[in-house]
Amino acid sequence: MNHRLFTLQFLGPLALFTATLCAELAARALQYAPSSEVLWFINLRVFGIFQRSYASLSYLVPVDGFQLFGVALPIFALACIGLAARSRLPFTVATHLSVVYAGLLVFSWQVGVPTVTQASFGTMAVPSGVGLYVMATILGTCLLSFAVTHLLYFLAVGREVRALVRALSRMVRRFDHSTGFGFR
Repeated sequence: MNHRLFTLQFLGPLALFTATLCAELAARALQYAPSSEVLWFINLRVFGIFQRSYASLSYLVPVDGFQLFGVALPIFALACIGLAARSRLPFTVATHLSVVYAGLLVFSWQVGVPTVTQASFGTMAVPSGVGLYVMATILGTCLLSFAVTHLLYFLAVGREVRALVRALSRMVRRFDHSTGFGFR
């Protein structure tokens, strides 16, 4: 069971990397065929969340392809290292960073959207159609990986606590049998 959970952590960074790679490839393809209606649809409707996050990130880091090469690829590489080395630390860092980046994607979708006041406490812009599915898949897989990482951490802590309790109980029994707590 732990092996399946361990590899399940890989799902979030993989989905994030794959979606970011596809968005980057679609944007590059659009540069070569700017009159293609299909590529415009893919860029604006399917990967529109990456268009908005690119606009947000370009203020901080004005480098083309930064979402792929500076964010998604390093997160994916950390997850690959964690999977290959069967190490928790790279997976933990990768899953935490993937949730942060997925949160940035959701947040950047909200920025710059005209607000419409409704009978609610706040407004939230949600992409429609295929863009909603892409965003939900990215966010869902990243949150699942994040939760699995924490579950495995709590299981490991539980094993350590049980081992410590067993060691302490053996020490107390030995001490009790050898000295009798000084009541002899």
